[in-house]
Amino acid sequence: MRRAVLGAEYVDRVMAAQTAFDAPFQRFVTEVAWGAVWAREELDLRTRSLVTIALLAALGRWEQLEGHLRATRNTGATPEEIREALLHVAVYAGVPAANTAFALARKILAEREPPANDAAGDSR
Repeated sequence: MRRAVLGAEYVDRVMAAQTAFDAPFQRFVTEVAWGAVWAREELDLRTRSLVTIALLAALGRWEQLEGHLRATRNTGATPEEIREALLHVAVYAGVPAANTAFALARKILAEREPPANDAAGDSR
């Protein structure tokens, strides 16, 4: 499940960087977060992804938020749905948290889209 959501490259990088000290934590995260929670059938991956994005933004966990914003390519959460989740963050967790999350989401989502060209085909 972890690979399906975050991508094999990301998971391989995390696992390669683990040490004897944090290997039990990585096993815990894989078994509990990804095996016991993300794999449950009651919510689809898109919904879990949006809930996770809102929670990480509300908690100010920017590094993890960045990874989960990137993961929306795999979970199916759309930019519009991400925007709506972050609007909820503004109301329930505060405008400063949502402001930072929106800036990060703009950056991540812009990486998905090719540069916009004007009518003459100039990509200035």
